[in-house]
Amino acid sequence: MPFSPLKIAGTVGLAAALSVGAVACGSDSKTSTSSSGGSTNTTMAQSPTTMMAGLTSANFGPGCAAVPTSGAGSFSGMAADPAATAASNNPALSTLVSAVKAAGLVDTLNGAGPFTIFAPTNDAFAKIPTATLNSVLADPSGALTKILTYHVIAGQSLNAQQLADAGTEKTVEGGEVKIAKSGDTIEINGTSAVVCGNVKVGNGTVQIIDTVLMPPGM
Repeated sequence: MPFSPLKIAGTVGLAAALSVGAVACGSDSKTSTSSSGGSTNTTMAQSPTTMMAGLTSANFGPGCAAVPTSGAGSFSGMAADPAATAASNNPALSTLVSAVKAAGLVDTLNGAGPFTIFAPTNDAFAKIPTATLNSVLADPSGALTKILTYHVIAGQSLNAQQLADAGTEKTVEGGEVKIAKSGDTIEINGTSAVVCGNVKVGNGTVQIIDTVLMPPGM
């Protein structure tokens, strides 16, 4: 099936974003900026008690420090927009946004929902082996779509505690994800951790994760 111009452009953007992510590996979870009269990105230092409370309500996790404190990409800004639009305003999710555009899923993720979305950071995409990445990029309507839809739970907007209590959830791709709480960390499939949890968007809840989830058989 021939690629449309939109999908080709999105795929090229994804490859470029991955290159940047690989060079800047580690930036998403370690960003901390102090204020000296300009805009501020405040590090969200959290005690275990704060993080545990966050599993049901507030945002939690070290990756939250990379979220802008104001504007469209802030927590309040993202809450006003549907998922794909909200992600496009968060610099830590630029590679995911390129992937979503390449797969033609923007309208789907901006739909009515509700959705629970596991959103891999730029660094998460940079972990994908080169051979696997090349294979995925060559099949935006197949492999790429399969991977992206494995990160989406439809019909529910679940916070981290609800996910942990459920234990397993079926994804739009058709496969299941396994969720467990280990101390103050929420883990998915034993390979990925929530680094910024309970991010509200206009049509659901986003859990930002540190490793891309691969569907069964991939």
